[in-house]
This record gives sequence, C-alpha cells and structure tokens, in this order.
Amino acid sequence: MAETDTQSAPEKNAGAAAAKGPSSIRIHPPGQQVDYITIGGLFIALGLIASALVVGGSPQAFLNPAALMIVLGGTLAVTAVSYAKSDLAKLGRIIFSTLIHPSRAPRQMAMQLMDLAVVARQRGVLALGDHMDEMKKDPDLHKAFEYVIDGFETDKIYMILQQELDSATEISRKSSGILRRAAEVAPAMGLIGTLVGLVQMLSVLKEPDNIGPAMAIALLTTFYGALLGTVVISPLAAKVERNSNQDALIKSMILTTVLSISHQENPRQLELQLNALLPPDERIIYFST
Repeated sequence: MAETDTQSAPEKNAGAAAAKGPSSIRIHPPGQQVDYITIGGLFIALGLIASALVVGGSPQAFLNPAALMIVLGGTLAVTAVSYAKSDLAKLGRIIFSTLIHPSRAPRQMAMQLMDLAVVARQRGVLALGDHMDEMKKDPDLHKAFEYVIDGFETDKIYMILQQELDSATEISRKSSGILRRAAEVAPAMGLIGTLVGLVQMLSVLKEPDNIGPAMAIALLTTFYGALLGTVVISPLAAKVERNSNQDALIKSMILTTVLSISHQENPRQLELQLNALLPPDERIIYFST
C-alpha cells in the first residue's frame, strides 16, 4: 500500500511491533470534551445582536413578554405535539451531550483496533482476554470484544452490534429531527404573532396610545422567531447530527474489527477496511509495505 500520509510516532511503533504482535495494549478511554466552539459561537452571535441593540440606545424596547410567550411557548407546544413523550424525554440528554460529549479520536481508535487484531491473529482470540481489563476503559469496545472471546457466532455478533448501532443512530436522528422541527416552527410562530399584533393594531386605530404595543408584538414576534430558529436551534441540530455521525463511525470501526477477527482475517485486510471507513486525513499506516 502506497504511503500517502506521514506516520506518527505511535504508528511507527505499532508497525514495527506488528511482526511479533504488541506486547501490551493501552486503551484510551473516551474523554469528556466541552464543545467550546458551539458554546462560544452561540455567545458571540447573541452578544453581537445584544451589542447592536445597546448601540441603538433602547434595548428595553426589544423586551416584550407577550411576544416571548407566543414564540417560546408556541414553539415548545407545537414541537411537542409532533413527537412522542419518550422521544422528547431524550432530547435534553442529547443536547447536553452535544455541549459536553465523549471524545474519541478515530485514528487513535483505529490503531488500538489494529493492535487487538494482531494479538488475535498471532496468539489466538482467547489471548484478547488478557486485555479485557484495559478494554473496560471503553464500554463499546469491551462489550464488542466480550462477544468474540465468549465464542458468539459471527452472525450473532453482527446482528447484536448492528442493532445497537442502528438504535443509537435512530435516537440521535429523532433528536436532531425534533430540533429541526423546532427551528421550522419558531419563525412560523413569529409570523403568527405578527398577524396577532397587526389585528390588534387595526382594532385600536382610534386609540393612538394602544397602537405602539400592538405594533411591538407584531414586529418582535418575528424577531424572536428568527433569532430562536436561526441562531440557536438550527446550529444545535447540526451539531447533534455531526456528533451522531462521529459516534457511528467509531462503532462501525469496532464492528468491522470484531467481524474481521471472528472471520480470522489477516489484519492487513482489516487495515484496508478501517481506512475505507476513515476520512482521508484520518487514515492510518499500520503495516509498512
């Protein structure tokens, strides 16, 4: 295989040890990573809007309880009607995990999986049992390799792990769908609020003192709806999808490795399969050829 990437030090060490198999395997546990980009982006966007309001000289004019009630309450209510209670119950956890989520580097995971495959190939599947305590650092990895060591049939292993992967993907898909739906509803509720404000304004044309509050509702509901949907909810939905894809990649790599070991395939073939899953800039060079 032609080398298209520069080997890192761990990759060189792994490639050199591949001929006789790694003497020890270190599993890196998923780390809790705060998504400062998402949090910072939201604060910057909202801060810029708030700064513009302050520079305008009358930020209090943009605070209207009736408009907030229509947009926030209406968005929550309409979105809730569209989904089951069980789906909504998982949304908060998914959003929290988006801001503070487990972080696993795909390339690092690929190197760990190659080490385990080499051990299984050269010393037998049961030799993986010596590394089970180390694999407990990563629950997904530990669970998958338990099936191999316990002698589960390949078809059973594939069915169980694929079902778990599909279930996790479906939960994230529903959560991002809820957020996407809310992002669509928020501007629509703003438009409804605008219509309500215009009707109220037309009904009090003979009362000049009441025209201002009615017009404020008409304009501010549109403002709140656009702000909530575009600045807050849509970016969160996109980040949920991104994290879901990253998690699915890791689990697909584990599934591919477990099946390869169960089929007693050459680890060189597994390296090709893992690189096919990995993005081009994350691909590994384990064996030097």
